[in-house]
Amino acid sequence: MEGDMRLLRDFYRLGVRYMTLTWATSNELGQSSGDLAPRPAKTGAAANSGLSRPTVASRQRAGCGQGRDCGLTEFGREVVREMNRLGMMVDISHVSDQSFYDTLAATRAPVIASHSSARALTDSPRNLTDDMLRALAKNGGVAQVNFGCTFVDQKYLDAYRKLRATKGTAIDAIDDRFDRHKIGYEEYLRAHASLSARIPRPSLKSLIDHIDHIAKVAGIDHVGLGSDFDGVACLPEGIDSVADLPRISQALLKRGYSADDVRKIAGGNLLRVFAEVERVSREEKP
Repeated sequence: MEGDMRLLRDFYRLGVRYMTLTWATSNELGQSSGDLAPRPAKTGAAANSGLSRPTVASRQRAGCGQGRDCGLTEFGREVVREMNRLGMMVDISHVSDQSFYDTLAATRAPVIASHSSARALTDSPRNLTDDMLRALAKNGGVAQVNFGCTFVDQKYLDAYRKLRATKGTAIDAIDDRFDRHKIGYEEYLRAHASLSARIPRPSLKSLIDHIDHIAKVAGIDHVGLGSDFDGVACLPEGIDSVADLPRISQALLKRGYSADDVRKIAGGNLLRVFAEVERVSREEKP
């Protein structure tokens, strides 16, 4: 948005109906979970470049990140309120924990986590803690489970982190080139997929466990499917494309979920949030 609220209104007029507040790096809206932890020293080509992520260097507030979570900016809060007014869903996937809670304090409508899983099962900062899941349920929102291997399986995440620490020099160079807009996202994702392929894929059970956990903590009305097919380098066994989504429904039915429960998880809960966001918007418009 580059600090220009008019762009948000333009996006809405063009048909955009939800927006993630941050991606992997912080911006003028607030703190991302992706650059909160202190960064390890760069090696190889990345170290030789002398550059860090430009979006963080140019936009992040002084003293934020690298272990300090400053949450949303004031402009970020204004954007949340304007999204409410317009009827655009607020997406809190990727944001830091404090940005998550700041968003819930600012919003007048339910929010979504479009592709985040449960941190109690897989300790990734991109996943939601149980307290966050309960807060999201109180807000009326929905957590849509990310299918990525590093989001749904702790053993896989541990193995990936170990491999990245010992074999990640080439990936560091790819990340640096991506940061400097020297390569596109597809090349960036292919490089990460080549590293992920060295680790056995987790079972479908890991993914179903996350859906089950969120349903138990937040409630059946507050869990959905986020997939992230275009953004992850590894998916659980048996899930290779949208054609495999019926396997998730079958697995949930085997665990005792009703057909109505499965319909809610498969999209009904998201449609409920969308309708509520539009209702709030209608009430706020003259």
